[in-house]
Amino acid sequence: MTVNEELIQPKDAIQRLILIILGMIFLAIVVIVGWYLHQISDPYIHEVLSRQGDVSRGQAIFEINCAGCHGLEADGIVGPSLHHVQKHKSKISLIQQVISGNTPPMPKFQPSPQDMADLLSYLEKL
Repeated sequence: MTVNEELIQPKDAIQRLILIILGMIFLAIVVIVGWYLHQISDPYIHEVLSRQGDVSRGQAIFEINCAGCHGLEADGIVGPSLHHVQKHKSKISLIQQVISGNTPPMPKFQPSPQDMADLLSYLEKL
């Protein structure tokens, strides 16, 4: 093997590695966008996101349904604090969290689209 061949091979390997990484990033983006579009196409989520929420109604809904675990001030008791929850969860994620029942002991709960929009408005103000 000549000196030139030794220099070319690592360069080719780096180029291949870069292409593989770019391909993986592209695939991840396609999967995430597909997941997001699928969630947006959910009729319930779409209906919730199309409505204007009322913060005071959302607070009342929270106090009746959520405060027992999250605290009257949403600062956490059994459930976690919900202050600034919108910084690490999207509206879609929050909706899914509320309606799924996938995080015991949180019960499955599906409010009407307007009630969910109101609850989201309240959570965004925390």
